[in-house]
Amino acid sequence: MSFIAWIVLGLISGFIGSKLVNKSGEGLLLDIVLGVVGAFVGGWLFNKFGMVGVTGLNIYSMVVAVIGAILVLWLYHAVVRSRN
Repeated sequence: MSFIAWIVLGLISGFIGSKLVNKSGEGLLLDIVLGVVGAFVGGWLFNKFGMVGVTGLNIYSMVVAVIGAILVLWLYHAVVRSRN
């Protein structure tokens, strides 16, 4: 996938994941970063369990990326809360 496609996938999946995890989002830049990281994490996890990971800019890849983004956001919030 191209760099722009990863950013678009990351933005959308990070936004959806943020809305599902904490209802307010984390801000545009952090949503993109956590979404892209979530896409990598989701793709890696799906590959580890014998399924296809992120395949391009499509609905299946979006679901994989959102699942990864939810996991990354959940971990992010667990770390941020433990510091406060």
